[in-house]
Amino acid sequence: MGRNKEFDTTLVLHKAMEVFGEYGYDGTSLQELLAKLGIARQSLYDTYGTKRELFLSALKSYIKQKTDDVIALLEAPGSVKEAITRIFQEGMKVLLEDSERRRQCFIINSAVELMPVDPEIAAILSSNTAVLEQAFYKALVRAEAQGELSPKHGDLMALARYLNHSRLSLTFHAKNVSGPEVLQDIVKVTLSVLDN
Repeated sequence: MGRNKEFDTTLVLHKAMEVFGEYGYDGTSLQELLAKLGIARQSLYDTYGTKRELFLSALKSYIKQKTDDVIALLEAPGSVKEAITRIFQEGMKVLLEDSERRRQCFIINSAVELMPVDPEIAAILSSNTAVLEQAFYKALVRAEAQGELSPKHGDLMALARYLNHSRLSLTFHAKNVSGPEVLQDIVKVTLSVLDN
């Protein structure tokens, strides 16, 4: 019978999201990672495998949580435009006000940096992008049926891609702006494409 783990694996994964989000994959040394997670090297290997495998676990967990939240809002009954507005406003609020969750958001930046050299990470992000684009598309089809969108919007899949990629780009901009005004402007202009 194996020994019980002496730490909360969910909590460690949550901390790993913050650490990788703040320093990036390459910027996080194994020694620093272990210190911030509060676990021994052998515990890391026994539970998660390598640093890379821990990063992949943290990335997948983060992506699943965020994707589930977005899809839940897009599939909720009621106004689709209000749901999309809420997705952007909540994302902006996290990036501006919640430093812990903001660090987690930046894990995506690290993953994007690795995409050109890591086919597995590229596949994870590409697959998730397709899922979210489809979710936005289905919501926009519903919005059109509910009379929330005018025919001028035309290609709803193109609009779905635009909205999803604009949402993701907020994490990049949040690292490069000092005040809330820039993010607020980006969100305002992005959402204006939904106006009739």
